[in-house]
Amino acid sequence: MNISPDSPLTPDKDWWRGAVIYQIYPRSFQDSNGDGVGDLKGITARLGHVASLGADAIWISPFFTSPMKDYGYDVANYEDIDPIFGTLADFDALIAEAHRLGIRVMIDLVISHTSDQHPWFVESRSSRFNPKADWYVWADAKPDGSPPNNWLSIFGGSAWQWHSTRMQYYMHNFLTSQPDLNLHNPQVQDALLAIARFWLQRGVDGFRLDTINFYFHDLELRDNPALAPEARNANTAPAVNPYNFQEHLYDKNRPENLAFLKRFRAVMEEFPAIAAVGEVGDSQRGLEIVGEYTSDNDKMHMCYAFEFLAPDPLIPRRVAEVQRAFEAAAPQGWACWAFSNHDVVRHVSRWGGQVEDKDGFAKMLAGLLLSLRGSVCLYEGEELGLTEADLSYEDLRDPYGIEFWPEFKGRDGCRTPMVWEADATHGGFTVAGRSWLPTPVEHLPKAVDRQAGNPRSVLELYRRFLAFRKRHAAFAKGTIAFFEPENSILAFTRHYEGETLLCLFNMSGEPGAIALPAGNWQALADHGFESRQSVEAIELPAWGAFFARLAG
Repeated sequence: MNISPDSPLTPDKDWWRGAVIYQIYPRSFQDSNGDGVGDLKGITARLGHVASLGADAIWISPFFTSPMKDYGYDVANYEDIDPIFGTLADFDALIAEAHRLGIRVMIDLVISHTSDQHPWFVESRSSRFNPKADWYVWADAKPDGSPPNNWLSIFGGSAWQWHSTRMQYYMHNFLTSQPDLNLHNPQVQDALLAIARFWLQRGVDGFRLDTINFYFHDLELRDNPALAPEARNANTAPAVNPYNFQEHLYDKNRPENLAFLKRFRAVMEEFPAIAAVGEVGDSQRGLEIVGEYTSDNDKMHMCYAFEFLAPDPLIPRRVAEVQRAFEAAAPQGWACWAFSNHDVVRHVSRWGGQVEDKDGFAKMLAGLLLSLRGSVCLYEGEELGLTEADLSYEDLRDPYGIEFWPEFKGRDGCRTPMVWEADATHGGFTVAGRSWLPTPVEHLPKAVDRQAGNPRSVLELYRRFLAFRKRHAAFAKGTIAFFEPENSILAFTRHYEGETLLCLFNMSGEPGAIALPAGNWQALADHGFESRQSVEAIELPAWGAFFARLAG
């Protein structure tokens, strides 16, 4: 890790456990050159905002060379920066400034697939006998010319695309322009591990691994079995997508992945204080897979599934059930929780569509997320309480939304530009006449400059609560124990090295009260929430929270 002598960072191998990671979607964070698209220099210029929040690290979504069919998640060159985002020198400057501010940098590695414009695929598709012929997943057609099996793409339709030069199908779990790499080939694994080393040598502090459970496929190409209608859910794909009709036993989640993840971890261990978080996309076995991938301290440091990114209403019982289910599935593992990211409807809208006091709702959810056992990912704009943008079809850029419009509007609504200055063009994101996605008018009053310094704002609650969290190690590293939920109030304790904290959340727009559990509880302050304590009970306002320490 290339940390300069004046950086406040130290090579702490355990830094990731309980870390707060701020996700940056680079196209939408800050445009520095007036072309309407965010870039690396823009990120560097705004790192002070991340530092003011108190985040421990940033995760930057892909910025590699790409034709941008899936906006960076289709990589054409893993070891260079797409010109729209800048240069390698710009990235080096970003790393240096982040480290100076005490912020670690994690980058998004997309290694289950590449762009069809990657030189590896260009060579692979040229014939059946070239040196990279087996670097992607190719298969012959059935005798009737149809695809090799029934596997489906998350982006709709078959997971197989015909190629006339090779007279074979290639596999694509996502867009047809995103062919799947064949990680059964050791040469492919070696090439991907070399890419990881390239970025580690440049000073990155870790990785977010995209679609980590999609790396391997069944060599026998067996059909996936059907799922009964009552077993289907829309956690991994929208409800209108037939992808949910299958149990994905053979196109992903394969046991061979465990050995590769050990190889990947071994590369990270060559460098000090590196960490990785894996995205596990599976609606049936998500937490079980997380348990497998984070076990034995020799694979992933942490993973996240989609339980808290799903549309299911967030009520006290569900929070407790998800956390308990994770502990049961991954007793040795470590979670990285998120309520929002670049792929899902922003949580203030997803769970709070009918909520009147959306700022109060956003504050309560911030306190809750930052109090759970695990590390945390915060998505840009979440700290402002941003809602999902309602875009017209003409404004869409996401191929997912374009495919399934209007029943599913895609992911552009959560990817609109960050709002920095309420009265500036495009909220201060760019000076261009047009930005790549429009800035919603309703977001402008929530801009950073309107909220900063306002003690009642969502932004200042995040800043205050993150500082409060850092003062109590139990939040980052402690165990968690839930009380039986009472009506709308969620109650649990966090315990670490002699400190026990009580956390109460009123997950309702109506006032509530709960009896104090037995013990000498001393209320904690300076966290941003208000409540009233009597001898035997705590009265919580709508969307309120209460925190106390067990004394003696």
